[in-house]
Amino acid sequence: MSPLTSGLREFLAILPTAVRERLEAANNLESLVEVVLDYGRPAEARYRDRADRMNDLIVSDSDIDFVVRSIGDFGSDNRAGIERTLHRISCIRNRRGKIVGLTCRVGRALEGTIDIMDDIVRSGQSILLLGKPGIGKTTKLREIARVLADEVGKRVVIVDTSNEIAGDGDIPHPGIGSARRMQVRSAPEQHQVMIEAVENHMPEVIVIDEIGTEAEAMAARTIAERGVQLVATAHGQTLENLMLNPTLCDLIGGIQAVTLSDDEARKRGTQKTVLERKAPPTFDVVVELIDFDRMAVHHNVQKTVDLILRGVPPRPEIRARTGAGSVEVLQKETAPDLAEPGFNKPVPAIHRVDPQEAAADLEQPLPPSPERKSGGLLRIFPYGIARTRLERAIREKRVPAVVATDSRQADAVMAIRSAFQGGNRR
Repeated sequence: MSPLTSGLREFLAILPTAVRERLEAANNLESLVEVVLDYGRPAEARYRDRADRMNDLIVSDSDIDFVVRSIGDFGSDNRAGIERTLHRISCIRNRRGKIVGLTCRVGRALEGTIDIMDDIVRSGQSILLLGKPGIGKTTKLREIARVLADEVGKRVVIVDTSNEIAGDGDIPHPGIGSARRMQVRSAPEQHQVMIEAVENHMPEVIVIDEIGTEAEAMAARTIAERGVQLVATAHGQTLENLMLNPTLCDLIGGIQAVTLSDDEARKRGTQKTVLERKAPPTFDVVVELIDFDRMAVHHNVQKTVDLILRGVPPRPEIRARTGAGSVEVLQKETAPDLAEPGFNKPVPAIHRVDPQEAAADLEQPLPPSPERKSGGLLRIFPYGIARTRLERAIREKRVPAVVATDSRQADAVMAIRSAFQGGNRR
């Protein structure tokens, strides 16, 4: 049996006979993701690229009871597993606590899934994985733990909240290699187990799945401050999503509103109250999983967060695995210098001048705009357009540009047609 399908025999054994036979007849077990059983509704098999709704197989009470009897007990998080496998079964209960639905998810240990980020994993930096559910975060987390423990030779401890990384039962799944696993009695205790792992077991690396509460975010910061490498996943698809999450934004340094002095506000060309990063980020690198074979990498989280707060859209490094198995960089990471002309240039003070002097000044040619470096950011000066609207458009469209505060330092001027009506074209 191949590594891809290992453990599927145990998974199929817990399913009702009719559902199991239908799955085996479909002959597509390699891409099976999960099986959904809801009382009174057709059974459904979900694959990577499609879903198969079995309209002639209506789930009954006995079907659900058969699955429940075949697996371990459900925990406080309504999750259970099959001993020494990576499969996860989650239940849905009615108001009386009776189980009326099951999501049976296939777990796989796949070697070679982190080739696309092998250099980052071995760098010793703390890594945070983001991505939508089912995209492979836990699979990559498991392989990272194995590589760091077996190939790099580090002391790795996994904090396994729902036994999804190392499987159900007291003996960990061989997919984690020689890494050690600490189980969590109940989900609310995860942050305590994280601290216990550092204090009692002297790890060099701690691996955590699903950081989701403020207490866990604070525990992660405490661990990072002790010099331990962290590898974790969190809820969210992008770095910007994480910044908007008040519970988890501490993972990337936290955000606070600060009031600038008049001089500093004039220097930045912004209002006096702005958002700034509160502390150093817990994680050095953020990896956004776009799909199973593509990812966006923010190598310098601290600088990226600062740029986003200044209104500059991030341009992360985009990596992809080709059909031949090699890794290709589709887009290199670009980050402007905060002191680049036109980005942080001081705004000149407003003062009154004599009308004759003003007329004479208009006859003088403007100094040329500084040359823009090849591949650098385009500096745009808004004329008759709200600066905030232009910044938002640049951020949403991911345009490689910044808003200039001085027309003399801009590469281009953006204006609306009405601003030039009446012969005013200076």
